[in-house]
Amino acid sequence: MGNCLSLFHARERADNAKHKTERSEAGRNKTESSEAGTSSRSQYQVFLNFKGDTREKFTDHLYYGLQGAGICVFRDEEGLDVGERINEALPIAINNSRIYIPIFSQNYATSSWCLCELAQIVENASLSNGHKEILPIFLDVEPDDVKLKNPLYRDAILNLEREKKLSTEQVDSWREALKKVDAIKGWEAKKYYG
Repeated sequence: MGNCLSLFHARERADNAKHKTERSEAGRNKTESSEAGTSSRSQYQVFLNFKGDTREKFTDHLYYGLQGAGICVFRDEEGLDVGERINEALPIAINNSRIYIPIFSQNYATSSWCLCELAQIVENASLSNGHKEILPIFLDVEPDDVKLKNPLYRDAILNLEREKKLSTEQVDSWREALKKVDAIKGWEAKKYYG
């Protein structure tokens, strides 16, 4: 996580005065939590995209580390139950964030929620003319899992497609998003934690 924080500190120093003013103002309005729909901020610096099974360990540490460094982070606080719709705050937070951190874990691709967010993240980043970045973390998976070269993610997506009777277009957008993100150099946690 130290490398991640160093990167963010370097990016923060490079921001212009306008961004510093916005952060200062956001800090005055900061609520204790960045829960979906409860923050008064209209722009987040970082959006965390993750499966809930990573929340209590890795994702919480990353979230609080970034917040402690003064970085405005969006992390969805609520899980999605079957049949629920995506919280309206999520697309807004994705649209308004500058940096996206997808945290790829063993169970990530079992969540249509995570995959939908990722597809929107990839679309936003590609339309931003380089103003938005994706910084992937491969927590307990290999990049080849995310590339769909191994069965872990490939089979999980096939299962979602069958169980939820999803359109080919929807599922193809997830596959394309995974492949595009995997083309970005990310952090492989096993290289740092053994």
